[in-house]
Amino acid sequence: MRPRIKICCISSEYEARIAIENGASAIGLVARMPSGPGPISDDLIRQIAKTVPPPVATFLLTSETTVEQIIEHHKRTNTNTIQIVDSLSSGTYYQLKEALPGIKIVQVIHVIDEKSVDEAITISGMVDALLLDSGNPRLKIKELGGTGRIHNWKLSRQIRDKSKCPVFLAGGLNPENVRQAIDEVEPFAVDVCSGVRSEGKLDEKKLESFFSEALRK
Repeated sequence: MRPRIKICCISSEYEARIAIENGASAIGLVARMPSGPGPISDDLIRQIAKTVPPPVATFLLTSETTVEQIIEHHKRTNTNTIQIVDSLSSGTYYQLKEALPGIKIVQVIHVIDEKSVDEAITISGMVDALLLDSGNPRLKIKELGGTGRIHNWKLSRQIRDKSKCPVFLAGGLNPENVRQAIDEVEPFAVDVCSGVRSEGKLDEKKLESFFSEALRK
């Protein structure tokens, strides 16, 4: 089955439209983060999300870590999906889903070592999808995505094989390596930010090349 494609770090209605016209199944809208590229205001996230037609998914990337804060953040943006880029510090996924029926919950797992694999498998039964990225929340200034680095795809494959939910693969993907990543991990979807950008802006040539390689049989 061909993977879905999520284009992240969308910063305007124009970028959203170009990504969707090229075939994106989802777009990522990055809110305030401790580090990394692409954050935009909650008002702009809400504005962009309103223009996106179904069935395209609109992901709010939130660095909030309590259920209460995540719910309030979603109310300000009104996306149809929440991507939690850090670990929950308070509350449960069940409470989140109960409070926001119909909203998909995606948990980011920063793939660092075997502990990441165990964490992912445990969480996979509680959320709608996992997104495997290359950040490091253990640092003093947390890296929660947008690093442009790949991680150990063998670990990602272990997660994919044992996960109870669909798996998105992110982290350093670009037109040159996305086909290999798909062949090795066989994810439900791939997620790209910097790999389809030039000087911070969405590059239509890179975007077209990424889609071409990702969907190539």
